[in-house]
Order: sequence, then C-alpha cells, then structure tokens
Amino acid sequence: MAETNPPYLVLPIGTRVVTRVEVRVDSERAHRPVGSVAEVVAVPADALHRYRLRFADGGEASLRRKDLSILSRYKEAEAGLPHPLSEQDLSPYVIYKCIVGSRAYGLDSAQSDTDRRGFYLPPADLHWSLHGVPEQLENAETQECYWELGKFLDLALRANPNVLECLYSPLVEHTTPLADELLAMRGGFLSKLAYQTFNGYVLSQFKKLEQDVRSKGEVRWKHVMHMIRLLLSGIALLRDRELPVDVGAHRERLLAIRDGALPWAELEVWRHELHRELDEAYRTTTLPDRPDYDAVNRFLIKARRSAVT
Repeated sequence: MAETNPPYLVLPIGTRVVTRVEVRVDSERAHRPVGSVAEVVAVPADALHRYRLRFADGGEASLRRKDLSILSRYKEAEAGLPHPLSEQDLSPYVIYKCIVGSRAYGLDSAQSDTDRRGFYLPPADLHWSLHGVPEQLENAETQECYWELGKFLDLALRANPNVLECLYSPLVEHTTPLADELLAMRGGFLSKLAYQTFNGYVLSQFKKLEQDVRSKGEVRWKHVMHMIRLLLSGIALLRDRELPVDVGAHRERLLAIRDGALPWAELEVWRHELHRELDEAYRTTTLPDRPDYDAVNRFLIKARRSAVT
C-alpha cells in the first residue's frame, strides 16, 4: 500500500525507508525489489535532487522522495492506520513569504526561477500531538520552502546564510503582524558568528571545487558564483551591520563567473582578496559576539502562545 506522506516532509539522515520502485544498487547489476528497506545516509540540497540510501548489506543507491516511504508510515499504512498529517494542509499557517535566489540577488535573467522561502507557525494542538509537525515544508514544483518557526529562529541565531537572507530579502510577498514583529527585530540575529558561518562554508566548498578541477577538470560555475556572492555579503554584513541580499553592483563580474568566462586564476585572486577583506571586517566589526538570544526566546514564546487559539 502506498504511503500518504505528510506534506513536503524533508527526511533527515538516519531515517529508515522502504522503496516504492525497483532499485539498481551502484555496485550490482541486479535490481532490488519494491519494498526493500534502507537508511538515508545523505540528504539532497533541495527537493529536486535525490536522497542517498544504504541497504543492510552496504549497497547504496539514490532515489527521489516520491519513490520512498518512511518505514514507520509504511507499516501504519499496511495496518490501515491513517497519519494525522496525511490530509493536513499546512500552507495556511505560513506567516512569512519572500523571494530569494537570483531574483533577490539582482542576478536574474528571463529564464530564472522564482524561489520562495519563509516560515510557518503551526497550530498548537498539531504541534503538541504525538506526530508533531515537519521542520520544513517544501514544494519542488513551485520552488517553495518554509521552515517551522522554531527551526527558522534556531538557524537564524546560528547565522545560517540562507535563513538570514530570508529576513533581509528586498522582495517580501506576505507577512502577518507577528512576522512583521520579527522583521523589526532582525538585527538581533546578526553577530560575529556570521564570520564563521559565511567563511567556513566558502572555504569548505572551494576546497571541493579545487578537487573537482584536479580530478575531473570540471567546475560548477554557478556554485562558484554564489560562493563569491556569499563572501561579498559577509563582508558587508560585518562592516555595515546589515545583510545586503541584492549584489547587483557586482552583477557583470558574477555573471561572468556563472558563465565560465572568468579565468580560474583571476577568480582565485579575487577570492583571496575577498577573504582578506572578510578577515579585516571581522577584526573591526561592531557586531556583538553573540545574537540576542533572550529577545528571540521571548518572541518564540509569544508566538507559541498565540498558536494556542
């Protein structure tokens, strides 16, 4: 029996799943039958890509979410036990919606997708239930992703670049009074932690890219462009205590990177210059060492109380 999934649930690493289709394991010619059990060992960057699975004997394969059932839900379905979220539409509880990605960055073209992000506040009864609620809602067809409010705040306090960009996006489509209150206090999320998150992400990703160049002779230029964009945004954040999502002032040079038109040597020179600027901005920033945890905690408690009614 097919599983009825909670809407847009993102499966964490370690989730045990059941396959809905025959699977060809990388190291084997034979196909695994429908109903094979495996464990999620790698999660895709977005809903358009595949989960990496490992079977009991160590074999691995990649499958899209639609071809998987969560093992516990699969058992419930077989036993005829409905899941409380199976018919629950959580989209009415989205209280903040904005546009991010290339359109917000000022790097869009006529072919660019419109990526929407934000957060939702579920009703208390559903949140407190045995099954709880998803940490994020995703819709691959419409390029949308909305975090549960508590998860969103936690990521923002950790200076997650993707979440901070939501708070500072110039293209806001929907807010409620509660979301407006959060936007008014968004400066409280900014701290020196941004240096570690922005810088650390870029360094690790460039190391992988250099390995790709050496081993494959290939570079994912769009990823390189966004890493340079992150450096530019991180420098401005530390210097100006604001996160400039729109980097249109650097549009021509960034698009040259995306198109593979900027020589690697020139790119490396620019990257190292930006890293030095980021280090200097960190040394001289007036941002606090840590974000305003107390204010954010008070806001979350207020939001949770409002969800009771």
